[in-house]
Amino acid sequence: MTEIAYRTALIVGVGAGLSASLARTFTKAGLKVALAARRAADLAALAKETGGKAFACDATKREEVTKLFADVEAAFGRPDVIVYNASYRTRGPFIELDPAEVEKSLIVTAFGGFLVAQEAAKRMLPGKHGAILFTGASASVKGYAQSAPFAMGKFALRGLAQSLARELQPQGIHVAHVVIDGGIRSASRTEPPDSAIARRRSIGSRRDTRSCSCATNRCAMPSRWPGWLRNWAVNSVGRSPQRVFGKFFTAPVASSPNSSWRKWLARSRVTIPTHSKKN
Repeated sequence: MTEIAYRTALIVGVGAGLSASLARTFTKAGLKVALAARRAADLAALAKETGGKAFACDATKREEVTKLFADVEAAFGRPDVIVYNASYRTRGPFIELDPAEVEKSLIVTAFGGFLVAQEAAKRMLPGKHGAILFTGASASVKGYAQSAPFAMGKFALRGLAQSLARELQPQGIHVAHVVIDGGIRSASRTEPPDSAIARRRSIGSRRDTRSCSCATNRCAMPSRWPGWLRNWAVNSVGRSPQRVFGKFFTAPVASSPNSSWRKWLARSRVTIPTHSKKN
């Protein structure tokens, strides 16, 4: 398989977590990195670390997005990898939400993604080359209580990605939406006491009957869960399998340590979601 060459990455909505890690990863892969946020001064340390350059941009303003792409092209050449990572969240009981804050959440999370993707596509289509990546969250596929604005914005961003993928992929542009299900450790988010690692240590052996930390306390995670599934859930997101998969699991079931995961699925009451092959 021929490896596609990417040279310059532009990350919009850079902070200390996922986007900073992506910047370091791109740099290690040999890409030049452009970092964009509303306050470019906040990116000085990361820009120095990665050898990149910081740009100030409000992704919700069309003229600033256009200027960003022009400035990046002048500094590094046309970017062929675009990451949209900007979002804004407001939380609270539904009837108490401030409509202005909800509007801001939708504009930053979804409309900004449209503006950035549109500018990127305009520049990528002539050469039929490039990648546009959107960062999602578990809220991209599931709305949580008292978090309607964030779910609305993330659902919209996922819809944008799906539409662009179907339109631009035949023209040589790769589009992807990546769901990040869990908190990301950063300088501003240290490991909490009941983090994945702490839970892993506390679980110990298969005989442990500790439950997960969900509000309903229904997601018991003792030895009834198959080892491979329990270990994956704890190591990946620090949650019990039933909490991770939600409605796809109807009840914990017993499993022999020697049984394969296929036999376990066949015996358990698990509903695997199916996806239509139609566009």
